[in-house]
Amino acid sequence: MQLTRANIWYLLTHKSFLIALLIVNLLGTIYGYYWYGWQLAITEPIFYIFVPDSPTASLFFCFVLIAWIMGKSWPLMEVLALVTLVKYGLWADVMNIWTLIETGSIGWQGWMLVGSHFAMAVQAVLYMKKYVFTYWHVVIAAVWTLHNDVIDYVFGQMPMYRDLANYTSYIGYFTFWLSIACILLAIFSIRWRKYLPN
Repeated sequence: MQLTRANIWYLLTHKSFLIALLIVNLLGTIYGYYWYGWQLAITEPIFYIFVPDSPTASLFFCFVLIAWIMGKSWPLMEVLALVTLVKYGLWADVMNIWTLIETGSIGWQGWMLVGSHFAMAVQAVLYMKKYVFTYWHVVIAAVWTLHNDVIDYVFGQMPMYRDLANYTSYIGYFTFWLSIACILLAIFSIRWRKYLPN
């Protein structure tokens, strides 16, 4: 069979593939919350929901996949998944590469995080044509995302990269503009989704 955009889109949206993708994301989400366990142990309960950023992003996408598998759509989860998967996928990659530059090594676990977080961002973008969220959904996602940044960098709940502790203000500035870029991406997907190739 010739590999075409239509064939690739058929594969990406096939129920069996969506189920497999759900399993992968669910396992990644569980591992992500486990990975944040040590930080949650020293976090005040009021901030719990804002600390494990990446697993919460993949959890949003799990809800999206469940809806699609059932033949439905959950627009708010779609926009939350798109914005946060791209944001935290790219953010974690930048932090790990930055750590590599600072220390000279990030080990196999660091490279695993680079690969898995890049895949998070890619999967969110691959499904842009399938999303049905509106501008109002983007507003809600923007409030969530920017509020999370405030919690992270004003109240000190950001993911901890000890080797980058001296650069917290720079990381916070970068994170804010990354959030803005991802919100603009969501707006772009509404305006141009009908032109996106299948």
